[in-house]
Amino acid sequence: MQGLLDFGNNFITMLPQMVEKFGVTVSIFFLTLIFSLPLGLLLSFGRMAKNWLVRTLSKVYISVMRGTPLMLQLVVVYFAPYYIFRIKISNNWRFSAVILAFVLNYAAYFAEIYRGGIESMPVGQYEAAKVLGYTKLQTFVKIILPQVIKRILPPITNEMITLVKDTSLAFVLAQVEMFTLAKQFAAAQASVMPLMVAGVFYYIFNLLVASVMEYVEKKLNYYR
Repeated sequence: MQGLLDFGNNFITMLPQMVEKFGVTVSIFFLTLIFSLPLGLLLSFGRMAKNWLVRTLSKVYISVMRGTPLMLQLVVVYFAPYYIFRIKISNNWRFSAVILAFVLNYAAYFAEIYRGGIESMPVGQYEAAKVLGYTKLQTFVKIILPQVIKRILPPITNEMITLVKDTSLAFVLAQVEMFTLAKQFAAAQASVMPLMVAGVFYYIFNLLVASVMEYVEKKLNYYR
């Protein structure tokens, strides 16, 4: 009975702080998406460019970002200003470094998703648009891109769900978000319950993301 009361008291004390740090987790998620999605599109153009230098640089960048751990990339981005430019690292840089590392990493994954979607489009659609007098930009924006978005929504959703869980890696730079706080509570209380509570938060967040993306996917499948 006493143990249950202690858990209740600890839970009441812990929950408001975890909700507050959950806001940091949500911020990392949305800021990463806002910047990495358009950057990934630009990278996909570079990956498909006719210029061999642009194509090679884009390919190498994507290979490095996808082939090395995000944890390592976080460390590199955080310490780069000091080791390259001898700029003193401040506490304000910590959150910015987290966002920058996440954006650079996820843009590489989104680039390959975009590329797969764009290259899956039939050549005949480009030819038909040319006959109708569309410019290359008009063809892409009005004809190709809407269809690509429909095709890439499932893999984009998978990456978004992975991103929700990857936000916990912010602890590498001592950026306190929900999972980092849960680990601190777990150590202080010698209990795994704070980690379980954090798991519930992650699950609900991922459930919301999956539900929203499923709704969007159904809305875009207007021919079914």
